[in-house]
Amino acid sequence: MPQPSDGQGPIFLSATDYKLPKTLPEGIDKYTGFREMARGGSAVLRTCFDQITGRTVVMKSLLTKFLVDRQENRRLLREARITAQLQHPNTVPVYEIGRDHRQGLYFTMKRISGENFFSILSRVAQQNVPEAEAEFPLSRRVEIVATAGLALMYAHARGVIHRDVKPENIWVGNFGEVILLDWGVAKVWGQPDDEPAQLQLTRVQQEPLPALTMAGDRPGTPLYMSPEQVNVNRATVDERSDIFSMGVVLYEAAALREPFRGRVIQETFDNIIHDNPPLPSAAAPDRGIPAAFDDVVMKAISKNPADRYQTMRQMLEALRAIDFES
Repeated sequence: MPQPSDGQGPIFLSATDYKLPKTLPEGIDKYTGFREMARGGSAVLRTCFDQITGRTVVMKSLLTKFLVDRQENRRLLREARITAQLQHPNTVPVYEIGRDHRQGLYFTMKRISGENFFSILSRVAQQNVPEAEAEFPLSRRVEIVATAGLALMYAHARGVIHRDVKPENIWVGNFGEVILLDWGVAKVWGQPDDEPAQLQLTRVQQEPLPALTMAGDRPGTPLYMSPEQVNVNRATVDERSDIFSMGVVLYEAAALREPFRGRVIQETFDNIIHDNPPLPSAAAPDRGIPAAFDDVVMKAISKNPADRYQTMRQMLEALRAIDFES
């Protein structure tokens, strides 16, 4: 008889039926078995075991050199609270927010097994991996993006703009679940930004951009920024900026190429502001992309926010109306 599993290994009674210790550990002391998953510029993700609930969770905390950095602490706390308040099937549940005198601010959340959407697109783009195309045909890839859009629709209704929508931040679980991750640069209406947008741009303008078919991570954020995010002094960034980013992700999901890619990030910014890419169906004529899909994507990535879908709901309704089988 097969053992019950959560996608991360069998679930045994011994892991759920032991007695609680007489003295309950508090804060970070209740977590054991830390294993690093990934790290970014200022924070690290680790899996660990919660001795009280008997489950494996993911903890996000700051790197050692940022433990006393006030701005990074504010940013991490804002991310934790935004994620905790966006309680939706397509966002990750937050279990605890805490502070430890040794490891600083941290928060824990549900561990989700699977892979990010960029990894899936990379496999589909490689012609020597035909099973990836069979598992993730065009209709399924569009469905994944649309499902992540449900989390955005929910967030927008609560005054939260994600501002970093990209395939790396869309997680596809082993059981079909789709989660929109990483609200670390989200904008909450009525609250000031911790870092001016122009400073975020100047740090990365001259980085080269690796191709979609290459393995590993990439500096993906600039590829999906809206014109108003690049022209920081000319327009307000609102939910239509996320709609633009979703349009770019949809373009990439169908055509398996990024519409505004340049040789370096500054050139990508110029393309975002000035260039109009070919229709997805023209960029990938052998992939059976419907004309109705072209219409949705090109409307979403219009330069002028007023020419785009004005709400995520409108965009998702247009996507649902497309017949990918004909």
